[in-house]
Amino acid sequence: MKNIYIIGIGLIGGSLAIDIKSKYTDAIIFGIDSNESHLDEAIDLNLIDKKATYDDLISADLVILSIPVDKAIIELPKILDCIGEHTLVIDVGSTKLPICKSVEQHKNRRNFLATHPIAGTEFSGPKAAIASLFNKKTNIICEVEKTTFKLQEKALQIFTDLGMRIRYMNPEAHDKHIAYVSHLSHISSFMLGKTVIDKEKNERDIFDMAGSGFESTVRLAKSSPAMWTPIFKQNRENVIETLDEYINNLKQFKELMQADDFEAIYNEMKNTNHIKDILNGLV
Repeated sequence: MKNIYIIGIGLIGGSLAIDIKSKYTDAIIFGIDSNESHLDEAIDLNLIDKKATYDDLISADLVILSIPVDKAIIELPKILDCIGEHTLVIDVGSTKLPICKSVEQHKNRRNFLATHPIAGTEFSGPKAAIASLFNKKTNIICEVEKTTFKLQEKALQIFTDLGMRIRYMNPEAHDKHIAYVSHLSHISSFMLGKTVIDKEKNERDIFDMAGSGFESTVRLAKSSPAMWTPIFKQNRENVIETLDEYINNLKQFKELMQADDFEAIYNEMKNTNHIKDILNGLV
């Protein structure tokens, strides 16, 4: 695997570039990005070796599509139009059903593998890229049976070399579950940040009084709206369903507070402590 093209040199694309370079020393990393300054920055940071265009994809061994999900469903068919017979194309988007549907009838569908590495930070752009971001992280693969077997093998070897755990899921189930464990977390963080900004007009008070609990909870509110708005739009129905349940739980908590039923509040929190056992099982 020598010629690797990464389309979108931000946190995920850049971090993949770092780890691929460390594992495959003979690899040449080509960068494609609509933001020319991102490409210049990526070269300066040694994330990529050269700039490229879609015209160069015919020589690609691997193409990684790492751009906002609304752009991905437009660009993926174009990418599949340009590749060679043995090129593997993967995407890393947070929604899977729309991307799979966008190429379900494409003549080169067998060259594409839909993936979602569950990894990231609240930062974006080439400077956000970090080494070992994907080590021991879960990578969800959808519709693996639609990818030719040899390219499946190539992809799985790459993911294994980067230290990822693999889970298979259909795109509908992926989008439903990810709404709970990822998309809702970001909405909660954004809205907590909004609530505090709306109520605490003195920014110095926020800075002085914010503890580690607030900081960790609101961390995701620093994420890119340009990335997350399309995710919420593509997964709208699942996100709304998730929000309904979340809002209902918040209302119930408020009602217990109003009723001075702190025994029930204690029991709710104690039962929810089970989440730490679930998460400890992932370590």
